[in-house]
Amino acid sequence: MQLLVSVAGPREARAALAGGADIIDAKDPRTGALGAVRPQVLRAVRSAVGDSRPVSAALGDAGPCALVERRARTAGSIGATFVKVGFLGVGTGALARRRAAAARCGAGELTRLVLVAYADWWRADSLDPGALVAVAADAGAAGVLLDTAVKTAGLFELLDRGTVGDWIAAAHAASLSAGLAGSLQGTDFAVARALGADLVGVRGAACIGGRTGRVSATQVAVLSALARPAPRVAAPALV
Repeated sequence: MQLLVSVAGPREARAALAGGADIIDAKDPRTGALGAVRPQVLRAVRSAVGDSRPVSAALGDAGPCALVERRARTAGSIGATFVKVGFLGVGTGALARRRAAAARCGAGELTRLVLVAYADWWRADSLDPGALVAVAADAGAAGVLLDTAVKTAGLFELLDRGTVGDWIAAAHAASLSAGLAGSLQGTDFAVARALGADLVGVRGAACIGGRTGRVSATQVAVLSALARPAPRVAAPALV
């Protein structure tokens, strides 16, 4: 299971790299669950990471489709491997499909699209997570991420394990990768792995001072170790 760490700038990107993150995700935690960073910040993050890890870029989860398309195109031109788009206030399938299509068009052929569903979709006036899986499949997305719009409760406080497991299975059945985020702690990682998640995404758990604090290489290293399956211990030989 891969570990994605969200960073607000190049210094945090270097800390996430040092701690062993698999994917470096550029986003502004001060402006929501999927706050988009300015192009110059994304460019600085991309430069700090180089070719050592994939970089993803949050595109935001509100605003017109033209803005989504423009942000996706900019992120792709800077070299983002993934772009993530959310659906705050997008409560119908038709609107969600238009937003996903705009992101797909802007991202181009070399940048993969990830659609972000919210476990607290009723608070975000968004599509429910199951419906967004179908939108992602139709849009040619590479994957889906299950997150929380409001950071007052963690993912597994909002949804039970069976519901999350069913959502992951539906994503895999649609040939999509399935990631989990939403105020996750290291103690949630074993559950995520057991449910078949391909990725876990964190911000607050990787920071000193919470999600608006700063990313710590030490804390990322702890999370990175927890994201991996425990090493198998060989049984003692029988004499």
